Amino acid sequence: MSHNLPLPAYRDTVRAEWVDYNGHVRDAFYMLIFSFATDALIDEIGLPDAVRRARGRSIYTLEAHINYLHEIKEGAQVRVEMRLLAHDAKRLHLYLEMFADDGAEPVAASEQMLLHVDTGGPRSVAFDDDVAARVQALATAHAALPPARYAGHVIGLPAKARS
Repeated sequence: MSHNLPLPAYRDTVRAEWVDYNGHVRDAFYMLIFSFATDALIDEIGLPDAVRRARGRSIYTLEAHINYLHEIKEGAQVRVEMRLLAHDAKRLHLYLEMFADDGAEPVAASEQMLLHVDTGGPRSVAFDDDVAARVQALATAHAALPPARYAGHVIGLPAKARS
């Protein structure tokens, strides 16, 4: 994601317990890293743990897609850059790219749909005004970015390839 706007980012190091028998990060742990990244974004939009508890609000993941682009190994320094593709009163449509070490090309990409909920129900609710304002500010800042390279992909085989 080359651009001049700051994007929310999450950083971590690939741990030994995340690596499989091939010496690469297990597929499930890519999602774990993306999940940690969305936690950081949730804090950034004004819903850190203390606020979530005080207001009885949270964010649930409705759908997530991952593109595994390159293998990564134990000890790699990963960075996840996030951007808001779209939103409405209750939902966030996110795009995330994971980079390893100082690489310029993503090693994985994820597209996610998140839902704001009242945990007393649980039921979906509109974002509180202060959170909605932060979401809108992100949306405005991210609107000028180029299209997300791996967003909108559908899983499937071409009809003639099916047997």
